[in-house]
Amino acid sequence: MLKEIIAVFIGGGIGSSLRYLISKFSFITSASFPYSTFITNIIGCFILGLTLGYFLKSNNQNSLIFTFLTIGICGGFTTFSTFSSEGLTLINNGNYSTFLIYTLVSVILGVMAVYLGAVLSK
Repeated sequence: MLKEIIAVFIGGGIGSSLRYLISKFSFITSASFPYSTFITNIIGCFILGLTLGYFLKSNNQNSLIFTFLTIGICGGFTTFSTFSSEGLTLINNGNYSTFLIYTLVSVILGVMAVYLGAVLSK
C-alpha cells in the first residue's frame, strides 16, 4: 500500500506540474473561454484511455505503473475542480451559453477521448 501511495504522490506531482506549465504557456488564451483547462482535460482523457486500453489488453491493472500513470499522472494532470470553478465564473459573469457549451463539449469530448485512446491502444 505504501508503494502505491508513493506512486500516486509522485505521479500527481508530475501531472500537476504539467498542467501548470500548459496553463502558463498555452498558445490559446481567451478571457471568455477556459481553453487551457479544456485542452488539458481532453489530452488527459486521451492519455488515460491509451493507458487503460494498454493495461486492459495486458490484463495488468494492478501494477504499480498503472497506478502511477492513471491515478497519479492523469489524476494530477486533469482537473475537475478548476473546470467547475471556471464554469461557475462563466455563470457569475452571465456567460450562460458559453458555460453550457464548455460543459457539454468538455464532457462529451472527454468521454470520446478516453474511448478513442482505449481503442487505439488495444
